[in-house]
Amino acid sequence: MTTLTLDHEPNIKNFQIHNNNFIVELDDERAINVPLSWYPRLQNGTTEELNNWELCGGGYGIHWEQLDEDISIQGILAGLKSAECEASFEKWLAKRKQ
Repeated sequence: MTTLTLDHEPNIKNFQIHNNNFIVELDDERAINVPLSWYPRLQNGTTEELNNWELCGGGYGIHWEQLDEDISIQGILAGLKSAECEASFEKWLAKRKQ
């Protein structure tokens, strides 16, 4: 069996919201378009909260302090959606509405 190994793990260099998606720009010049619906906390965030992000680990991931959300480049590249259970998300959402 053949496996692929990368000479360089890509890192995130920029992030932007576009309609109902976010676009992650990588340091290898790729751009990945991801639906906000894959990450319910992001989908329920305000414009201000979504724009208040920071790169972590030199571009390994993105962190939103106000939304308590972290997404890694590996998860994005693998096409992984949020793994948060419905009960946890509902608890978070109810707390936001208080």
